[in-house]
Amino acid sequence: SKAVAGYLQMRLQDYQHEVFAVLFLNNSNKIKRFEIISKGGLTSTVADPRIIFKLALENNASNLILCHNHPSGKLEPSQSDISLTEKIKSAATHLDMRVLDHVIVSTNGYYSFADEGLI
Repeated sequence: SKAVAGYLQMRLQDYQHEVFAVLFLNNSNKIKRFEIISKGGLTSTVADPRIIFKLALENNASNLILCHNHPSGKLEPSQSDISLTEKIKSAATHLDMRVLDHVIVSTNGYYSFADEGLI
């Protein structure tokens, strides 16, 4: 998670508003594509699972890492972050895909759902 968080912090550091992105991975967990799914306001953004899975199928992804930034610097996930993660994780199983992590990044560090036992 530390290496992924460093990569994501670099990719998302210039955004002053919240963005939700996905790393689409092959079966060996190599990055096939990085895509920003949605851009929101200062405190939230909406990610549509249908868009995520459309891109996953187009890129022959086996695994996903969800990610978003918190411009406020706060690292703790909101209840909506947790709910969305569960929704996407559940849907992924029906397509023989796995959600490996959901990483929240900010200038203060990162939060990994996998490291915290939430995935």
